Order: sequence, then structure tokens, then C-alpha cells
Amino acid sequence: MKKVNQPSLFESQDDDDATPLAERLRPRTLDEVAGQGHLIGEGKVLRGMIANDKVPSMIFWGPPGVGKTTLANVIALTTNARFVTFSAVTSGIKDIKDVMREAEEGRVFGRKTIVFVDEIHRFNKAQQDAFLPFVEKGSIILIGATTENPSFEVNGALLSRCKVFVLKGLTEDEIVGLLRRALADPRGFGRRRVVISDDMLKAIAVFANGDARAALSTLEMVVLNSEEAGGTITVTADCVEQCTSRKSLLYDKGGEEHYNIISALHKSMRNSDPDAAVYWLARMLEGGEDPLYVARRVTRFASEDVGLADPHALEIAVAAYHACHFIGMPECSVHLAEAVIYLSLAPKSNSSYIAYERAKKDALERIAEPVPLVIRNAPTKLMKELEYGKGYRLAHYAENKIADVQCLPDSLQGTEYYSPTNEGVEARIAKRLGEIKAWKAELVRRRHP
Repeated sequence: MKKVNQPSLFESQDDDDATPLAERLRPRTLDEVAGQGHLIGEGKVLRGMIANDKVPSMIFWGPPGVGKTTLANVIALTTNARFVTFSAVTSGIKDIKDVMREAEEGRVFGRKTIVFVDEIHRFNKAQQDAFLPFVEKGSIILIGATTENPSFEVNGALLSRCKVFVLKGLTEDEIVGLLRRALADPRGFGRRRVVISDDMLKAIAVFANGDARAALSTLEMVVLNSEEAGGTITVTADCVEQCTSRKSLLYDKGGEEHYNIISALHKSMRNSDPDAAVYWLARMLEGGEDPLYVARRVTRFASEDVGLADPHALEIAVAAYHACHFIGMPECSVHLAEAVIYLSLAPKSNSSYIAYERAKKDALERIAEPVPLVIRNAPTKLMKELEYGKGYRLAHYAENKIADVQCLPDSLQGTEYYSPTNEGVEARIAKRLGEIKAWKAELVRRRHP
């Protein structure tokens, strides 16, 4: 049978120091997998599927280093099916078609083929479509791994035929347990004496941020850069500090986490929680987000959620935007923090937003009536002859500065789009609007006594 010219993710490795620690310790059974107890704990569905060699087509979705490829590795080691791996980075349509043809031939003779696609979100539509008919016919069982939301990155037709399993970042305790196993396991540092404190292991676990691979890589770096004397490697706090000096934040400027965190920032400000708002702001900026993007969202919030309850909020937001434009990161972080805190504590009103949405609905769904003649402009003789602007009265010279002039089309007379709240400055606006409505009602009463 023709082999696919793809390097396997699961080729055996020599247990020597030339192989990265994370690869040497890659689990071979479910019992060795750290974390994901909600999926592979005793009595859980996925554990039963793998143990009984009855896995369906499925997608493993989760952040880096949480066990997506590891679970595929365990399946590869336990299944009786032919197991083929693809890398979305190096595989093309021809490679896919070759494997699909062999899988179809195998199906005729009752042989299963499991295809594992790492980083399936990197496959384009045509590449993903190439799998679809073979998944539908049962010629292959497809297992995909992705760090991106499959709702956006996997074709709907293919996704509907796969079970999605969501993998979670490992907890601090789970990572500490993994690190201790790495120190004791002969595949790790078990054949060497390594002295490292619990506090240092916890520091590495916090730095790893739920990523098992990052934790093991950091441990390896720490051990290999520590002094050895008398057959004992002693890890110092200074060495750990140097190797964990910069935490890599989970933040993808183009992916789902981008939208999750900007949503968290927006909703924290809306809920008047300045502490949460500043935290999410820091997550975005320290993760590499463009400060002007954040400033634009903050400016939108100033009108959408604070609005007329504090009109000064928009000035603060716009000023923060200009400050970001002038000086950039990291200096502009303080300007954005000032704006975010101000908006969090400001009184809230979405009346302007609601008013526009109501007006937009009428503008889109109702017949587009002409502008009333009385408020039309009449710059030419013809327009004046057609009575454009006839009867218009300038409000500045009318009683209470309100003229008896129709401003809405006939079918919308009396429609109210703006309903002020009693929050902040808008309470005064509400009072003023009530007076205006009363004066207009009086004008109508005089016209039709």
C-alpha cells in the first residue's frame, strides 16, 4: 500500500536528552493524560469510546498544550484501525485524495481508517471539502485538532458530522502534578537527582497558564540551566525567575479570544466594575492588541452605554483615542485605563442607542415618505413655487423657542424614538423633554381649539 508522505506526529522517539521533554513524556495511555477529567475521567463518554475503539468523527477544540494531539496519540496506540496523520501546514489536496482512495478500498474489505488532522483550521475550504464525502460514507473517521472556534473555522457541513469535544486549560494543581511526574519518570528526569521546591513548581505552573507543553518546556529549561554538583542538580529561585520572566498571555488578535476579551471589557464597564474592566484592558494590551482598536471600542461604548447620562464621557473617550494615536504603547495604556475607569463609574443610559435602532427599523421597513414641505429647503425659484419651505417659522423667534412646525412625515406623526432615563445628566434632559412635549401639545391645542 502506498504510504502518505507525511511525518507522523506519533513516531516513537528515543528517550534521550536530544528529544524535548514534552515529547519524551507524551502519554501512551489515558491514565497518563493530565487534566480533561470532564472528558476522560472514569465513566465519561470519550473515555469509553477510546477504550472500546469506537471513536466517531470528532473535533478536539482547546488552547495550546492541553492534550489535543495527546488524545489522538492515545487513540493511535489503541485502535485496530489504520491511522493516518495530516498536518494542515504541509498537506495538499493530492495527499488527501490519495489517502481517501486507499481508505475507500479498505472500507470494501471491512478495514477502518482514522485520519487525524492537526490544526484543521489551517485547511482551506477546498481541502476540508475533500474529506466530506468520505466522512459521509464512513470511509474514514476524521479527528481534527484546533485552537480556533470550529464554528468559524470548520466548514458547516463537515462540522455537523463531527462531535466537538472542548478541552480545557490545565489547572495549577494538574500542572504541578505533571511536573512532579516529569521529575520522577525515567522518560523525564527520573534517572537524575533534581532538587526543586514546591514553590518553584507552582511558579512554573502559574507561568504556563494552563499549557502542559509550556510547563514541561520551562521545567526542562530550568533543569538544564541549573548547577550540578555531586550528582545532584539544584534549581534556584533566581533560575526559575529568569526562565519565567515574561508570561505569554492567551490572546489571539484575530481569533475567538479577541472577541471574548473585548466583550468582557465592554460588559465589565457596562456593569460598573472598574477592576474587571482594567484587568481585561490589560489582557488585551499586554497580549499585543492595537490600542487604537481598544480606543475605538471605548468610544463606541461612551455613546452606546453611557450616552446622555454623562455627555462628557464621549469627550474622555475621544481624548483617549487621540492620546493613543499620538504616543502609542506602552505609554498610552494609562490614557485608556483612565477612560475605562471613568466609563465604568459613569451613570449608564442606552437611550440614544435604542432611539436610533427604533428609527432605523422605521427607516428600513416603512415606506420612504417625502420630507414635509414646510421643512424643505427652497434655494431656487421653482422650489419656492412648489411651496418648499412655505409656512416655516424660525424657532429662535417663537415662544419658548419652539415653532408650530411638522418635522416627521405624516404617517409617523406622534412617534417617539427617544425615551430618556433618569440617570445622571439625562434626568435633567428628561425634564426638559417633558416641558417641550407639553409646549408642543399646547400649540396643537391652540391650532385645534
